Amino acid sequence: MSRTLNVVDHPLVAHKITMLRDEATESSAFRSLCQEITLLTAYEALRHLPTKPVTVKTPITTTESPMLDGPAPAIVGILRAGLVMVEAILTLIPHGRVGHLGLYRDPETHNPVEYYKKLPERMVDREVLLVDPMLATGGSAVHALDVLAAAGAHNVDLLSIIGCPEGVAAVHDRYPDTIITLAALDERLNENAYIVPGLGDAGDRIYGTK
Repeated sequence: MSRTLNVVDHPLVAHKITMLRDEATESSAFRSLCQEITLLTAYEALRHLPTKPVTVKTPITTTESPMLDGPAPAIVGILRAGLVMVEAILTLIPHGRVGHLGLYRDPETHNPVEYYKKLPERMVDREVLLVDPMLATGGSAVHALDVLAAAGAHNVDLLSIIGCPEGVAAVHDRYPDTIITLAALDERLNENAYIVPGLGDAGDRIYGTK
């Protein structure tokens, strides 16, 4: 893997990805699996959070130990499917600030259409983790990265559950330094811009819609 692409290699992640792919997996189980996979992969995606040494008194002695430094990280979810990932990451960093970016894919052009935006203040000072379960064409991710850049964010990483080479290339063509973390890198896109083998439409499967 390249310096800017991490695919998490772990048997628990692989097992849960297989369950996600199964069309028989119900929405409630699908949501839980997305949260579990997010937790298992977020450790890697959050590896670059800055720390500072602090002095603490243990029951035995006084020691110097690291704690997170700087303003609270921002977790920005691409609506609607990214919400399930945001909630999972907040269990790891409950002091994190949350942003929402509403996008949908035009059925004809497959291009992203923005319908909502709400970001935390001081984006220029924060480490930012952009989350969306699927990195398919990369259009939504690139649009989201454009919005974050316009808001002043410059330390932005991307976490997705499943991606494909076309999506990775689209992001890195525009933002070559963005670190992408995936739970699985699939083969390709099909003629309808769905990831193969993929898992279908993540939002529909998370929320039981069609």
